[in-house]
Amino acid sequence: MASSICNLTSLTSLDLSKNNLDGTIPECLENLSSSLSTVDLGNNNFRRQIRENFAKGCMLKSFRINNNKLEGSLPRSLANCKDLNLLHVGNNNLNDTFPNWLENLDQLYVLILRSNRFYGQIDSFDVAVSLTRLRIIDLSCNNFSGYLPTNFFEHLHAIREEYEKKVEPKYMQQGFGKVFVNYASGLSITAKGLHKEFQIPLSIWTVIDLSSNQFSGEIPKILGELNLLIVLNLSHNCLIGPISSSLGHLSELESLDLSSNKQTRRKNSD
Repeated sequence: MASSICNLTSLTSLDLSKNNLDGTIPECLENLSSSLSTVDLGNNNFRRQIRENFAKGCMLKSFRINNNKLEGSLPRSLANCKDLNLLHVGNNNLNDTFPNWLENLDQLYVLILRSNRFYGQIDSFDVAVSLTRLRIIDLSCNNFSGYLPTNFFEHLHAIREEYEKKVEPKYMQQGFGKVFVNYASGLSITAKGLHKEFQIPLSIWTVIDLSSNQFSGEIPKILGELNLLIVLNLSHNCLIGPISSSLGHLSELESLDLSSNKQTRRKNSD
């Protein structure tokens, strides 16, 4: 299979998801990133590490390797994929700190790292110039620790009301001639205690899921400024203190989960 795919030098979209493929990810897939726009290898049995073979000029917009058995760290060479809109590596055995090189990916809409072995603090991560387009962030079921990343929240401009006034909702899709590939179809989130799958995600959907980690401290007031947030899940952490009344400003919020933390009372004023 690998050799035949490697010969397809004009390939623009590749979907091998939901099979029983195993072994390592074919090395040439990364080498083909100068022509490939979407890659979905999710729900297979790929193992070992992801190679550092994403060259400058990478054209990837969507890279999905979720639900495999991949190990090690995320390849830093993915930072060469400047047009990446979606990165889904959930449900693997990746063992790494938060990938700070993501600051180079200023076109990223969806970031899913859930159910891996990511660890360490992310509250000092500098996103002042990038990641402003992020709308779906799922870091759940890892070993992240420290305070909730206030600086990260401050620059999520795509989840603020003033941003929405300038941008019309659209489907997350890529056109290839007369054919359109919805590269975010089948994304799933946990909302209202249920696992939910979206077949045709819109760019207006906004989710922050940091549940089942080791985050500590109080919930920062800055979260109350993310006016377009629809789902917020901070459950199963080590958060303490009052629940800030600023969360009452989230008029679009449909699901809020703060369960299994240590908050005991609601704060009346900030």
